[in-house]
Formats: sequence, C-alpha cells, structure tokens
Amino acid sequence: METETSKPAQASQPSRRRWPRLLLLIPFIAVLWVPLYNRTEPTLLSIPFFYWYQLAWIPLCSLLIYCVYRLEG
Repeated sequence: METETSKPAQASQPSRRRWPRLLLLIPFIAVLWVPLYNRTEPTLLSIPFFYWYQLAWIPLCSLLIYCVYRLEG
C-alpha cells in the first residue's frame, strides 16, 4: 500500500511553468511556412536565400533548445 509520503517528490511539488516550450514553436513555424522563404534573393556567398535560411535554423534551433532546457531546469 502506498502512502502519501511515498509518492515521488515531483508529484508533491507545484507544477513548473511550461511556457518555455512554446518557444519551440518558433523554428517549427519558421521552417514549415515555405512561402516565407521561397525566393532566391538575397544571396549569401552566392547561396540562394532558400538554402541559407534553412541552414541558418540548424544552429538557431540548437540554441533555442538549449535555452528552453535551461529555463525549465
């Protein structure tokens, strides 16, 4: 039989704020909304905007995921 004191500590703590997870919607929307970046200009080192925009989101996503991790931690 489980008593009130044997429950995990997490269940007794008030729920943490989960708003940082909403930040993860930014790259999701920015990359999946193709009309936003479906063009060739401006170029960066002769790379069309369509490609460098997508590649730029790789480190940005990593940074954003790290920030969400630290905010929830």
